[in-house]
Amino acid sequence: MPSERLTTMHTPGVPDITDDTFAAEVLAADRPVLVKFTADWCPGCRQLGPVLGAIAAERADRLKVVQLDADHHPATTAAHGVLALPTLILFDAGEPVLRLVGSRSRQRLLREIDAAWEAHREGGAAQKPPSMLTKRE
Repeated sequence: MPSERLTTMHTPGVPDITDDTFAAEVLAADRPVLVKFTADWCPGCRQLGPVLGAIAAERADRLKVVQLDADHHPATTAAHGVLALPTLILFDAGEPVLRLVGSRSRQRLLREIDAAWEAHREGGAAQKPPSMLTKRE
């Protein structure tokens, strides 16, 4: 059944989600969630896999990273207007705060996430949390 299929391009440390689990895993999450919309045939998606695996491990205490196979889970893909792969969407409290299309380096991705996170929190929270990117010593 297509709604049950997970991607065959598994990235260690980056769980697969489905149309059926998207709301619970992303929209109701207790921390920000970075969603990678991917497909098995996508070369940029394969390039991004190790980058996201590293970020997921480094930031596990403050950022959840998941992936969704766009070909096998079209409802969520369409609902979020994903037209190109890989697409990354950062959600906070169920709302998208950053959308990126294409592969990028770990450093660039972390800079973009941090900038979006800071801008989002400055506009929407009374107290700014510690940076998602700065390792607490």
